[in-house]
Amino acid sequence: QVQLVESGGGLVQAGGSLRLSCATSGRFSSINRMAWYRQATGKQREERELVARITSSGYTNYADSVKGRFTISRDNAQNTVNLQMNELKPEDTAVYYCNAEISLRAWSGLNDYWGQGTQVTVSS
Repeated sequence: QVQLVESGGGLVQAGGSLRLSCATSGRFSSINRMAWYRQATGKQREERELVARITSSGYTNYADSVKGRFTISRDNAQNTVNLQMNELKPEDTAVYYCNAEISLRAWSGLNDYWGQGTQVTVSS
């Protein structure tokens, strides 16, 4: 069974930094896109905001609100994705979720997988 496990969340003051990591485990053939989403308190799952995503070839894109402050990276050999968050603001407070498009077998399609989420709280 494929699992995504996030780590690195916590409490930080505004202007500070945090680094989130997501490790993928289980049996699968390949990972396509990997991404980080966030869900603010009071928001529904459907309202999760895309923070950043990265393709298997390393192409990245970011939400306008985090451009220049956050950096997404991945290690294809280790099947991990990271999110370096600098200059954090109170409005970045949310539960951050790792997301990945994974193919279980070489001939199968892509399935969406989510981690359990990690809380990031930025105090003013």
